[in-house]
Amino acid sequence: MNYRSSAITAVILFLFAVVGTGLVAVTYDGTREQIAANERERLLRKLHVLAPPAQHDNDLFADTLEVRDEILLGTPEPVMVYRARRGSRPVALVMAPVAPDGYSGSIRLLVGINYDGTLTGVRVVTHRETPGLGDAIEEERSDWIYGFDGKSLENPPTARWEVSKDGGDFDQLTGATITPRAIVGAVRKSLLYYRDHREALFSLDTENEKGHSPQSRKEKHNSIHRGDTENAEKK
Repeated sequence: MNYRSSAITAVILFLFAVVGTGLVAVTYDGTREQIAANERERLLRKLHVLAPPAQHDNDLFADTLEVRDEILLGTPEPVMVYRARRGSRPVALVMAPVAPDGYSGSIRLLVGINYDGTLTGVRVVTHRETPGLGDAIEEERSDWIYGFDGKSLENPPTARWEVSKDGGDFDQLTGATITPRAIVGAVRKSLLYYRDHREALFSLDTENEKGHSPQSRKEKHNSIHRGDTENAEKK
């Protein structure tokens, strides 16, 4: 009798699991598109803060580029760049680098940069920093993140791109130094990347439209140049 009771219980639990899994799957399928739409809308709102619609007339989601630079952009994965233009004139861009050295892990950012190299602003996309301390990097929690507005590699000078505890010009958070240090470093490196690749980042040539990074264009150019040199030497 005990074996029969156990078997019945197991069958009932199995049926519950199957039904539950089915309900979860149906719910997910029914809400997947809405979730994606909500995430897109949330991202677009952040992009429009850093690249205001009044300043450009193109679709930021339609004018993008993927670039790679693990050292300056904080991740080996492709980093998305959203480009703002008015007509054919470049206005600004928003890139999505990573601060890999946050207190509790990587911090994903959006960094807005005007064509002249000044910051339009910085926003945090995702993080796992300590609630009540490190989470003050969110604009909903404090105004700390607004301290980047209008800054550049000249204002302050590159050597001053540190938190005040390290002798730099950027405030740290009360009780949290590692988190702001990571973000200040990531933003500075993003500006360095922009400085070195500005024209390629705004380029609309065929390679960039296919998502090739500015580095790949340079590498291809160097490769062609080396090939021409070798051919010339053979002749």
